[in-house]
Amino acid sequence: MPRSLPHLRQDAAASLVVFLVALPLCLGVAVASGVPAELGLITGVVGGIVTGLMRGSSLQVSGPAAGLTVLVLEAVRAFGLPALGVIVLAAGVLQIGMGLLRWGRWFRAISLSVVEGMLAGIGLVIVAGQIYAATGLTAPHSGLDKLTALPGVLVEALGSRTALVSLAVGAGTVLVIVGWKRMPRRARAVPGALVAVLLAALAAALLGLPVETVQVSGVLEAVHLPGADALASLADPALLGTVLAFALIASAESLFSAAAVDRLHPGPRTDYDKELLAQGAGNTLCGLLGALPLTAVIVRSSANVEAGARTKASRVLHGVWLLLFAALLPAVLAYIPLAALAGILVHAGWKLIPFAGVRRLWGHHRGEALVLVATATAIVAVGMFEGVLIGVALSVAKAAWDASHLRIEHSDDGHGTIRVRVQGTVTFLRLPQILDSLEALPSDRRVLLDLSGIHHLDHACRAALESWAERHSGTEIAVARSETPPDHPSVMAAEERQKPL
Repeated sequence: MPRSLPHLRQDAAASLVVFLVALPLCLGVAVASGVPAELGLITGVVGGIVTGLMRGSSLQVSGPAAGLTVLVLEAVRAFGLPALGVIVLAAGVLQIGMGLLRWGRWFRAISLSVVEGMLAGIGLVIVAGQIYAATGLTAPHSGLDKLTALPGVLVEALGSRTALVSLAVGAGTVLVIVGWKRMPRRARAVPGALVAVLLAALAAALLGLPVETVQVSGVLEAVHLPGADALASLADPALLGTVLAFALIASAESLFSAAAVDRLHPGPRTDYDKELLAQGAGNTLCGLLGALPLTAVIVRSSANVEAGARTKASRVLHGVWLLLFAALLPAVLAYIPLAALAGILVHAGWKLIPFAGVRRLWGHHRGEALVLVATATAIVAVGMFEGVLIGVALSVAKAAWDASHLRIEHSDDGHGTIRVRVQGTVTFLRLPQILDSLEALPSDRRVLLDLSGIHHLDHACRAALESWAERHSGTEIAVARSETPPDHPSVMAAEERQKPL
């Protein structure tokens, strides 16, 4: 074994597992995005070999992702398939620029509730849209129409033998994927999604089922280099907005995935700026080839870690296996029912919806839960990019509210000292509320004013509190240990003790 590849055996075994996981997902994401299935394979190859070779995250695996399906579908419908390469190319260049400017770390400042809300909204749209695909019917354009018209589509499918058979193939695919997790560990070495696709293809071929299959034109035929007309479309402000959406959403998804993957293994941590450069380089090449955008995919990445990968060689090799499949066995794709790929995407979309996370947040952080739900709802009702912007705006508004929120609590046993605890941010805007509360206290009682819960105290409020304390005899101030700037209220006392003014 070469010294430069000390873990080649483990990485090679892991790469085969990731290849088997990635293959049906690459095809399913492409078909769901409204582009030829071969473009999904091309993006998978670039994500494995090109992005995989670059520095950033050692075990994270990139390729076409379900999280970008809705955005790609909207872009193809709005600007056409030839413009997709230009959009992805420009988004990749923008990612490279952000990486060079070392903006990667700032993506971690995005609220997790916004990211989970984004994925939940995408998941809902994917599930609804792929149910239409499973029945062989055309889905409405907007996410809201997809959901509202769904009951009628299911009723219509029950009255058509062809639609019913196609829907049964899709439902069977989902059941196999879910049920495969209960199989013995040795059997689960083969991914459930691949097993489901193989069974669906065998059933369709042997039983002669009336279902549509993947249309194959060849990998080289699917490649479309951006022409002059497509490049000229970059002057369109609407297209530039789509480029920005691709770059920001793909970057956020990749870097949040990197943080999740880092928690799964003890190896080197992700360099976020270098990872952003790697994602940008991959998307730039995908754009030149007219393929789908790529992003880090947590499903493939976690499979890579669980399969025992040690270095980035595993993700590079998985790209090599995808390349060999695309070059030697493209005709096999023609046997895969579209309904089976729709079933894979229904399962993937459902897993994007954080049901447990919403329940947990509602119990402890209801504001964050509301941001998550509002983001998901906005994506379904308005659109992908607009929904994310709404979520970010709500998150910022919530942070501003939390920062400016003030709480005043009184503790009085009726005889001894009255304890007044002030928590939050105290500015001159809150001064009338504070003084009204303090001046309502009995003037003949001792008061302990606890300021240890204050995050910030501006000059006007400090002067007002000192003036009130001088007028109210017997007032003391309790503060926290001084680990704060000199303008914090803790400077009014020494080391967590009470000091009369």
